[in-house]
Amino acid sequence: MINSMTGFGRGSASHAGATATVEIKSVNKRHHDVSVRMPGNLAEKESAIQSALRDTFERGQFTVYVDVESDIDTTVPYRVDEDATAKYAALLRTLQSAAGIDEPITLDDLLRFDNVLTEDRPDDDALLKESWAAVEAATQNAIQELAKMRAQEGRALREDLENRLEAIEDDLEAVEARAPERVREHQQRLRDRLAEIVEDERIDNDRIETEIAVLADKLDISEECVRLRSHIAMFRESIEDDEPSGRKLKFITQEIHREVNTIGAKANDPSISGCGVRMKEEVEKIREQVRNVE
Repeated sequence: MINSMTGFGRGSASHAGATATVEIKSVNKRHHDVSVRMPGNLAEKESAIQSALRDTFERGQFTVYVDVESDIDTTVPYRVDEDATAKYAALLRTLQSAAGIDEPITLDDLLRFDNVLTEDRPDDDALLKESWAAVEAATQNAIQELAKMRAQEGRALREDLENRLEAIEDDLEAVEARAPERVREHQQRLRDRLAEIVEDERIDNDRIETEIAVLADKLDISEECVRLRSHIAMFRESIEDDEPSGRKLKFITQEIHREVNTIGAKANDPSISGCGVRMKEEVEKIREQVRNVE
């Protein structure tokens, strides 16, 4: 069954103190292309998200949006070094006594020492680990949702393609019914015209019949009709294939277009020409739809 390259998936997951939301949008593209927008501290994990998408989807252009919220305190609080503070206070009192200064020791005096307060930073590695665990799970959820939507869109594509193939077959049946009659009509008109123009007994009747046969062969479109039916059957087999068949369908569509063009070029008949025009219109619509098949 065919899948569309157009879709959207959203997934969320939480791990420890981190909650991640991942959104993935995909559109049609000839090859596989992934663009990831995520917090800078997770940049090294971008390749993992790209690999996950390549493992699941054959083709398409994917845009991934990653948002992470964390309950882990990422501020940079300060911690008082009590031992150092006590020693600096004692040192200041000694200095105060030695200098004969009666002014009290203030907090500003102690804060002049650099190591009275020390930064208590969070563990960056632990924070990355917790965040990535949430992002990884959310990514898988988003991929599953995207796959479901692409499959759903694929079913709609398949139905539309089937309808257009049936429309082509309806006109093809009309062409096949009309084609032999049209050849006979052209042959008879040629005979009647020659009978009116040529009365000379020296004219080689066998040669005339040969030329009429050549004309009939030039007007014959039976081979094109047979090949067109074969291409349509092959197209149907491909849309039922379990493997991605977008590239194959594109090639078969080109072959269908080729046969329809030839039938129209050899028509020389208003009825067949009308069928040819309608078939071309359906082929163009099929061509547009196939561009979105994975």
